[in-house]
Amino acid sequence: MPGIATILDLLRKHPNFYSSQFSASAAVSAAAVSVAAAGTPFASRFLFGYSGTRVSHCDAGAVFSDDYISSIRKASSDIFQHDSLNYTTKEYYFELRPLLSAFEWKQLAVTSLRSFLLFYLPLLEHASSTEEDDEEFLQDSPETQHVDLIVPFQKSVKQIVHETTVVTTRRILERLAVHYASQQLAWKLLKDAPKSAVRKAERGMPTILYFFRVSRTTFRGQFLGVAASWIVQVGIVIYRFCNNLLKSEEENNRVDKSEQVIILRKKVTGVTLRCSASLVFASIGAGIGATLIRPSTGQWIGCAIGDLAGPVVVSLWVEKAFHLEL
Repeated sequence: MPGIATILDLLRKHPNFYSSQFSASAAVSAAAVSVAAAGTPFASRFLFGYSGTRVSHCDAGAVFSDDYISSIRKASSDIFQHDSLNYTTKEYYFELRPLLSAFEWKQLAVTSLRSFLLFYLPLLEHASSTEEDDEEFLQDSPETQHVDLIVPFQKSVKQIVHETTVVTTRRILERLAVHYASQQLAWKLLKDAPKSAVRKAERGMPTILYFFRVSRTTFRGQFLGVAASWIVQVGIVIYRFCNNLLKSEEENNRVDKSEQVIILRKKVTGVTLRCSASLVFASIGAGIGATLIRPSTGQWIGCAIGDLAGPVVVSLWVEKAFHLEL
């Protein structure tokens, strides 16, 4: 109350004091602050604070210039346009091939041609070698050799069925990866390795880093195909194991099941080693081919050579080291 009386006395004695120094809002706020200060003793303010109502001063008559407002807006827009706040989300595109793509006429024709050449070319080589032997060694009574064409045909058909089953199993695994795995993992498993090698070559990476990146991408891209091949081969081994047990029971032949289980275990181990070697050697071969040759062509050639050479190298190594046949 003494503060309010003092301010009113000053206003009454000096009427120009209001317009020159303070506004009406300043006077009221000063009076309120004096009331709040009087409510709490000065000695106890650091413990209890102000007990009165706190008043905030706002000058309603103040007007900001347009330049000031535009500068504030520009500063705020610069803050939100800073590079550290530009967050981008990466989109992953999946190109799933048809589930029955192995049965398309072009793919099936290529598979059939490769399978028939695989089993009929050795017969042609054998026939040419016998003709050369007949020319070198004249025989008085040459024996006619009949070439069996039925067995290679059966093997070729089995190979066609095997490859189409592997491709179809891979398409199923691709769909499972898309539906149940994360988008990033599915994108890495379904990535086109030759195109990825071309994109990596355009970045100008060092040779060692480029080799590592291409090998890693090929490893991920070949994983589903190798997994499908492993599933099909293990399924065939288990089917033959069960079939042999059923036949032995029907024929009343006593077969030691423990020995059959050991044989089954060895075959499954052999299939696992061959598939793992195929995956590893294909990845290394793709990295070497992409580094030495053109990125896309070299990656494809190196991957194919490593895929074929890996199981052979591992089989020979296991036979020499452990005297086992895979």
